[in-house]
Amino acid sequence: MERVTDVAAAVESTVESLLGVLDSARLAQSPAVPPAQLRVLTIISRSEHTNMSRLAEALDVVPSSASRLCDRLEATGLLRRVPDPRDRREVRLLLTPAAHLLLEELRERRRAALAEVLERMSPTGRLELVRALAAFDTATGAATAKDDQDGLRSA
Repeated sequence: MERVTDVAAAVESTVESLLGVLDSARLAQSPAVPPAQLRVLTIISRSEHTNMSRLAEALDVVPSSASRLCDRLEATGLLRRVPDPRDRREVRLLLTPAAHLLLEELRERRRAALAEVLERMSPTGRLELVRALAAFDTATGAATAKDDQDGLRSA
């Protein structure tokens, strides 16, 4: 059996290849949206109750940095700031239809790029990959749950 550190090195190398495939799909996007702005759009797309402080926390940046990113996205028509109906002192961040379309097109391009690579693998290799990724995902979930119990993750 391989040492865990050898497996970790192999996974790291493979992840770099995977990121290269995904990044090439992002770079094919027109107009190009910087990775930090895409991350903001992705975070907001996952929660309809995202405000500036939650976004800053998710990005691990100070609120003024998150606000500048939002300024740029708002200027390009990808983001809107609206008063939160639950608390008028808060500003809710909402994606525009253009942002939803941009994220969906990016997902489609990424999936197509991944499918192109996966087509070059044998059906058995693809099945083994899916099983290995599921096992990794399960292990990650177990580690996250343990971190939560140990108080290592913040809410």
